[in-house]
Amino acid sequence: MEAKTEEKLSLDIYQVKKAVQALQAYLKSTSSQNHLLNETQQICLLLTLWKVPKQEQTIRIPLPHGLRTESAEVCLFTRDEPNMTADQTERFYKKLLTQRGLKNIPEVIPFKVLKTEYKPFEAKRRLLGNFDLFLADARIYRRLPSHIGKHFYERKKAPLSVDLESNRLVKDLERLVQGTRLNVTKKGSCCMVRVAHTGMTAEEIVENIVTAVGTISSKLHLKGKCIKVIHLKTQTSVALPIYTSDLSHLNLLEEELRKARLAKGAQKIKKKNTKKTSLKKKASDNKNEGKKLEDEEEDEEIPQLVPIESPNKKTKLEALSKTGPKKTPKPNTANRNLKPRRGQKKTSKKAPKAQEHAPARCMFWTFYRKPIFVITIGGLMLCTGVVVSLFGADKVTSVPHAVGLACLSAGLMFVIAALVWFPIIKDKLKREGLKTHRAFSDVECV
Repeated sequence: MEAKTEEKLSLDIYQVKKAVQALQAYLKSTSSQNHLLNETQQICLLLTLWKVPKQEQTIRIPLPHGLRTESAEVCLFTRDEPNMTADQTERFYKKLLTQRGLKNIPEVIPFKVLKTEYKPFEAKRRLLGNFDLFLADARIYRRLPSHIGKHFYERKKAPLSVDLESNRLVKDLERLVQGTRLNVTKKGSCCMVRVAHTGMTAEEIVENIVTAVGTISSKLHLKGKCIKVIHLKTQTSVALPIYTSDLSHLNLLEEELRKARLAKGAQKIKKKNTKKTSLKKKASDNKNEGKKLEDEEEDEEIPQLVPIESPNKKTKLEALSKTGPKKTPKPNTANRNLKPRRGQKKTSKKAPKAQEHAPARCMFWTFYRKPIFVITIGGLMLCTGVVVSLFGADKVTSVPHAVGLACLSAGLMFVIAALVWFPIIKDKLKREGLKTHRAFSDVECV
């Protein structure tokens, strides 16, 4: 976390007042043209920083002259009191605020009502548009993001935390309601904050601007003079500069950058040295372990090799006499390889090879029997169609010529269907892992 700036920015009050008067004159001229005299516009400060912040920050700025009028709508999210309904908790907190001396009492919404009535998306959008400012009890502040949704944070209307049990409750509420806040993000070097509105006088606007710039410069988590330029503007006007920083502090920034680079280089060197020392220690430890193992192997006694004596025949006979002769199974005379007689064929060992084609043929028949039936039916129909068409053309038979043509077309359809069916089944069998190319080769040979 970077250090805060200790010195506040010194604004030229004459320049600020001049910019405010020019802005008011511009707004009067535009409002007279557009007939918008009754509406008030927000006056904002546009701050440009020297560098993009490394972390997000929210700065609360108390103002001497409040931004919101008495008619401004403020909503307060409270926790659910034990043994009380939603209406009872609402009455309890409104009574508490009146007893403390708060003039403008905000709208109170208990946490239970927020979870039930404002659960749909449309209800949340309606709630967001009905109120200008949202406050939340510090005891339920961390539980709110999952219930209010992301639109509160996108529209920069996230609820502010309030301690309802403090003794300075009224002062805290007035400071939050009448004050403003600045959201500093990591996405860019520019940020905007509301400071006043067009219904104020020039002196009030100047006082708000001076206090806001002083609090921002003191609370920003950046080193040195971090603000580059400050502009004053409204939503429709041109930005008027009221502060521009000099370049005297750039040397300090360069020195800090050099120090940071040197510190990074020193850290890298330290890491390299620590790695080298760790590797050396590991190598030395491995060498010591190897020496210890060698010493232990030398200290161990080498066992003497004793030749294994082959057992004598006498010992074998003595063992057989004690256990008895073992029964040996008689060989089957039927399985002996006898020489064939004259006229008999030799039982060659190639018989199993001839039997290898049997399962392949069985597999071929099981998978391809349907297309075989279809192709045979198609062939018969083709033959009958040819015969009938020939005899019908010569007027030998009484069968009409159209029957022959019908048989020919039907037979052709069956034959084509069967020929298409064969490769489909073959691809299917290949996908399933069944190898049937042997069966195909046997059929082609036949």
